[in-house]
Amino acid sequence: MMELIAGMMASPAIYPVVFVLALLDAILPIVPSETVVIAAAVFAVSGVPSLPLIIVLAAVGAFVGDHIGYALGRWLSRRRPGGRLARAAARVAPHLHRRGGALIIAGRFVPGGRTAVVTAGGATGYPLARFSLFTAVAAALWATYSGIIGLLGGAAFEANPAMGLLAGLGIAMGVTLAGEVIRRLRASRKASREASRRADLATQPAPELVR
Repeated sequence: MMELIAGMMASPAIYPVVFVLALLDAILPIVPSETVVIAAAVFAVSGVPSLPLIIVLAAVGAFVGDHIGYALGRWLSRRRPGGRLARAAARVAPHLHRRGGALIIAGRFVPGGRTAVVTAGGATGYPLARFSLFTAVAAALWATYSGIIGLLGGAAFEANPAMGLLAGLGIAMGVTLAGEVIRRLRASRKASREASRRADLATQPAPELVR
């Protein structure tokens, strides 16, 4: 199995594969684009494939894919204005237009978040110029992050690429889980503060009417 993976990583075909998978990941969250980038970075420790080229192609593919998802969201919202996407977009719209940059960048690192954010961006009419700016930043950060994680795993187990790949994927999974735990804790605290505020308002005496 590792011989097959090593052969693929040594082939020039890995470059278009990275680009296409990073592009498709915006529409199909099950596409393992991050896994492939990390794997390529693990093998890049030996010099093949080229890590800078892998990172650039992953970032460009992700950028193009995000715009396809944006266009798809806009098309679907116009074709089915009362459909499920339109209703979901209506719920997301206030958050996206208030802090769209943070959502677009953070969504890149949340499983399934990328697809939801980019399609909602198109469906809600989020300004294309701003979308392009933030998705460019998100794509560059994601590709660089994935490349560095793979490089760390490959460097730690240079003589054993299989262990390097497992280490890289383990690091990525650990970071994702940590981010999800933090997100849930913040959401829980926010909900608790809101519940406490409502309870305080409910216990306050009603103001006397001015006669």
